[in-house]
Amino acid sequence: MLETKTRATFPKSRDSSVTRASSLSSSLMRQLWSIVEETQTNILLSFSDTELVHQLLRQLEFKGMLDTEETNMASSYLYSRLLLIRDLAKARLA
Repeated sequence: MLETKTRATFPKSRDSSVTRASSLSSSLMRQLWSIVEETQTNILLSFSDTELVHQLLRQLEFKGMLDTEETNMASSYLYSRLLLIRDLAKARLA
């Protein structure tokens, strides 16, 4: 009797931010979320996506030096989490 072996295949993600975000250090990720929590709710809700990411990155850079690669990774991560960031800000209003 012939056995057929099947191998599970998973679709490759087209979103490169998934790969980049996973390479953020835990301390950088903690700093990012700390900054989100410290940022005024009206800023989180009223700024455009680009303005908000730039504002959060400026605050992160102010707290410590980031190299270009870390800044790019943090930017990708923030863009991928904007809906969550705005949902958390809306929850603060409640």
